[in-house]
Amino acid sequence: MIIKLAPQDIRRYNWYIWRTVIGCLALFILLLIVTYFGLFGSLPTFRDLENPKSNQATEVLSSDKTVLGTYYIQNRSSVTFSQLSPNVVNALIATEDSRFYEHSGIDFQRVLSIPLLNLIGKKQGGSTITQQLAKNLFSGEVARNPFFRFTQKLKEWIIAVKLERRYTKQEIITMYLNTVDFGAYNTFGIKSAARTYFNVTPDKLSPDQAALLIGMVKGPGYYSPIRHPDRALNRRNLIMGLMNKQGFLSDGQLADLKQKPLNLNFNPISHNDGPAPYFRAVLKQEIQKLFRDLNIAKSDGTPYDLDRDGLKIYTTIDATMQQYAEEAQREYMPILQAQFNDQWKGVSRWKNVKNFKLLLDQGMYRSDRYKQLQAEGKSEDEIRQNFNTPDSLELFTWKGNVDTVMKPIDSIVYSKMMLRNAFMSMDPTTGYIKAWVGGTSFENFKYDQVKMGTRQVGSTAKPFTYAVAIENGISPCTEVENVPVTITGYGSEPWTPKQSMGDFIPGSITLRKALGYSQNYIAAYVMNEVKPVPVMELIKKMGITSNVPPYPSIALGVFDASVFDMAGAYSVFANHGTWTEPTFILRIEDKNGNVIYTHTPKVVQAMDEQTAYVMTYMLKGVIEDGTGSRLRYKYGLTNPIGGKTGTTQDNSDGWFMGITPQLVTGVWTGCEDRDIHFRSTRLGEGANSALPVFALFMKKVYDNPALGIKRNVDFDAPKNGLNITIDCDAYKQQQQGTGEVDKKLGF
Repeated sequence: MIIKLAPQDIRRYNWYIWRTVIGCLALFILLLIVTYFGLFGSLPTFRDLENPKSNQATEVLSSDKTVLGTYYIQNRSSVTFSQLSPNVVNALIATEDSRFYEHSGIDFQRVLSIPLLNLIGKKQGGSTITQQLAKNLFSGEVARNPFFRFTQKLKEWIIAVKLERRYTKQEIITMYLNTVDFGAYNTFGIKSAARTYFNVTPDKLSPDQAALLIGMVKGPGYYSPIRHPDRALNRRNLIMGLMNKQGFLSDGQLADLKQKPLNLNFNPISHNDGPAPYFRAVLKQEIQKLFRDLNIAKSDGTPYDLDRDGLKIYTTIDATMQQYAEEAQREYMPILQAQFNDQWKGVSRWKNVKNFKLLLDQGMYRSDRYKQLQAEGKSEDEIRQNFNTPDSLELFTWKGNVDTVMKPIDSIVYSKMMLRNAFMSMDPTTGYIKAWVGGTSFENFKYDQVKMGTRQVGSTAKPFTYAVAIENGISPCTEVENVPVTITGYGSEPWTPKQSMGDFIPGSITLRKALGYSQNYIAAYVMNEVKPVPVMELIKKMGITSNVPPYPSIALGVFDASVFDMAGAYSVFANHGTWTEPTFILRIEDKNGNVIYTHTPKVVQAMDEQTAYVMTYMLKGVIEDGTGSRLRYKYGLTNPIGGKTGTTQDNSDGWFMGITPQLVTGVWTGCEDRDIHFRSTRLGEGANSALPVFALFMKKVYDNPALGIKRNVDFDAPKNGLNITIDCDAYKQQQQGTGEVDKKLGF
């Protein structure tokens, strides 16, 4: 039955419809107006739009602009439009907003078509790229409450229009791609995504790679190529199909690209990954302290946040040298660890390690496991029982971490018996640090041994005492009888150093030979002549920041110092007597490229140029015919190199300090606790435990001409010549001619 309406009824119903439409439109406009004026919460200001807030990772860059790592809450790094591959832009537009270049933030044609498309089963989102950007930057998480989501949507529309008025289309595309979440390991932004999934920069992304990443935007977890490769592949092909429809790919290109596998080069980025993790950890602490001490803050007075503010930190680290240093450690330390383990095989640690139970307890108390159990309210007895109950654990080995089942207390024993190693190399002229390896595994042993840790320096301190003698005009050719020396007047007991009889050289020998073979009696003799205070004062002028008591025993290195300070001190010998502060920060820029800090190294004239040069001659003696000679006969480094080995009491610490005109390097090896050490000096001495890491590093450096470190460059002699004779044959003739005999140094 058909009901025929009268004309007046039709007019009346049309009026109802139009009144409803007009009312809804008026209500919508009213809601937009009140939203604009902040009824549903404040909108971003003009300044906010010009400086949109996003958690942006701070980048740490090497001297050759390689990204060493990042500090982040969200692993996000920004790019400019010129750094984007056209494939990324095309994939984004084809997928998310095909009319992007035609609308002004809101695509009303698309909005009006949504109800019709949903009716026929084709789901389509109404948000343009600009609206999605507005949501990413200013709206936060999507509200679950329908009313709040509606008001949130109104805000996004208004912000989108504002963004379109403030920015170009290219800038909006770039900002959007810098804010998108790509899932794995907290990866945000196209730059981090390109590096994480394909290990390339965004400008190098191919069409299939771009399609995969853009496909993840809809659901980074659901379309993860790591967890769900089949879904990711189908989604990638769908995106490429859309690119084909938009004319960004030809039919032939689409067919070929669909046949390609995902071809991931997955490089998950975490704070533990990448080169120089110990350096980056120390760098972060140093910069935070620097900002506090110098009151460096943002324009609004709030402090910089390294995890959120997208700074760029330009460092002195050379990425290639850093790689060589880490490779040298990885190459030698497994060999040394095997030697160490063999010495302790079948030996009871309880009987042969002083205070071993105390060391285990300390290790237990410091462990995360102990703190967690304590936080759970476990008693001391329950915690100890837990540590003595086998459990699934992950252990560090030089072949990679391994899963095993063992008692947690035994894992502490295992950790205590692992050798640690630290390495730093620097340019003695500029003070620029080129390589920094603070430990053997940052993931497992977080403590940095380059700058944060100090250990007894042993015989590497002897050159400081000899330098005072040289500065007083004594020739390195001066001969001294190698006999025990007792020094009194410093403390209640006389001090008589010991000398290993295996290394002892009887008779009268020159100071150069005494240093080369690390003879304790003659070092003590020189100390008795020059006195402790001048030696202590020189050590402090050479940049040692730890406590150095003015006692005779500092001649043999009974004080503690860091690898950082020791490398800086030895740079004085290579740098004509000038101490240039070891430097690792060049400058810091904010996210807009404004320089907020520039570092200028401190410079101190620690000794005269002649003394420094004579000391390089003496230190070359260590390598030519002394305790460091294996550098020549085993590793083939016959070019001008000076150095000094160091071994502390009970072989607890092994040191090697190496100097060339262009690089000064410090290496330390030992266990976490000094009471755990090599059981023989043959293996525990610095010549075996530290020198080889230096040797392997230098061989790699010399073999790469691009680094500019030349083999056959010798130390520069003073411009005004020498007043001290270093030719020992000529010195003997002088002595015979004057009838003098070296009995005392005589000052």
